[in-house]
Amino acid sequence: MKTIETIMSPRVVTIDMDDRLNTAKEIFDNVPFHHLVVLDEDNKVAGILSRKDLVNAISPNIGTAAELTRDIDTLQKRVHQVMSHEPIVIAPDLSIDLAAKLILTEGITCLPVLKDKQLVGIISWRDLLAHYCHLGEVVPVE
Repeated sequence: MKTIETIMSPRVVTIDMDDRLNTAKEIFDNVPFHHLVVLDEDNKVAGILSRKDLVNAISPNIGTAAELTRDIDTLQKRVHQVMSHEPIVIAPDLSIDLAAKLILTEGITCLPVLKDKQLVGIISWRDLLAHYCHLGEVVPVE
């Protein structure tokens, strides 16, 4: 049985609950990730901020000629105001199939991976799709 640990991304970008959305925007503008794991003051997983959450929370006029002060002000919201709270977390030894079922049944896009209560990775629906499509593996042509 293949486990999450074999396909998860060990590189996890985190952000603090009280950081402003402009910080999250800067991160998303500079990395190819689609999710930030939100940590509380004790460095425990408190939520997930997706790129989609950010886009939905800020004004579409930012960076355009129509940008006004009120548009820029949307970047001053705190991460905890728009993140998904209390995310489902999984262990690295969970089966890949079980993680896929969780993502589908819960309607979520990623799962933080914790080992001994410490963040060790993240798995997204993209990782699962790549696994099931055998991307990165040599697939015999028949």
